Amino acid sequence: MTTLTAAITSVSAYLPEYILTNKELESMVDTQDEWIQTRTGIKERRIFKGEGQGTSVMASEAVKSLCEKRGITPQDIDVIICATVTPDMLFPSTANLICHNVGAVNAFGFDMAAACSGFVYALETGTNFIKSGKYRYVVVVGADKMSSITNYQDRNNCILFGDAAAAVLLEPTEENGVQDSILKTDGSGQNLIYLKAGGSAYPATLATIAAKEHYFYQDGKSVFKFAVTKMADIAAEIMEKNSLAGDDIAYLVPHQANKRIIEATANRMNVAMDKVTMNIDKYGNTTAATIPLCLWEWEKKFKKGDNLILVAFGGGFTWGAIYLKWAYNS
Repeated sequence: MTTLTAAITSVSAYLPEYILTNKELESMVDTQDEWIQTRTGIKERRIFKGEGQGTSVMASEAVKSLCEKRGITPQDIDVIICATVTPDMLFPSTANLICHNVGAVNAFGFDMAAACSGFVYALETGTNFIKSGKYRYVVVVGADKMSSITNYQDRNNCILFGDAAAAVLLEPTEENGVQDSILKTDGSGQNLIYLKAGGSAYPATLATIAAKEHYFYQDGKSVFKFAVTKMADIAAEIMEKNSLAGDDIAYLVPHQANKRIIEATANRMNVAMDKVTMNIDKYGNTTAATIPLCLWEWEKKFKKGDNLILVAFGGGFTWGAIYLKWAYNS
């Protein structure tokens, strides 16, 4: 008896035109290009400059091109899940706006906030919608306009982030597709990486604005220690669970937070760096968009049946890994 799962059948992305280089950052804050590259691997990042336009605009463009690429219409979509921590507004959801923007009139949609782990959380959720047998086309979008919550006077954090959106289409399959997942969370990290104000605990006031509490904050050293351990551990765990060795992995697709974290994860998995998708140098950390952005950039290198490990670590803390077999040859 065959088991139904979800296969990624199309990938698309949207990248803003404006490129913010390390050299330009040198004129904005006390930092240096060499320092940034040595510690993070980042050379430049994209910034979405649309005035009065939020994450939904980038995400909608990614979904439109996704449909065109696959040869379906937005009306065919059953579900849209948007992983983001930079929604246009608290409500309606960003997914709701995407549905409206693209004309997905037959779909329902919702957002998923798990910071940098958002895409793997959303991919597992979308997979289970497909497994239920009720849905044919499920779109999972990872999108963040991190420039909207970045303090460009904070030299430790403003160097890290960029804006982007990327989307995948999930369809039912009885071969290849998503094979397994492990997702975890630990709220003890809530004060190490977070956005303090703007929610129900600390609503916006003149005081919260003056204290710059509506910007992203992280304790970089502490977060690095957690991330480098948790990403490597969970990647190794899902490989062991599925009896996979490093040679069995065609590609590691890691969250693009820091080059050193990525290298440590690959080393723990015994996966050579030439089998690691990495574009942090061009785009920085685009939060929920990093993993699907890598899938989009490396799509032509993937072959049907390839073993891929997707792994991420995010604020709060959240982390997770997904093992999938690529479903098609580009």
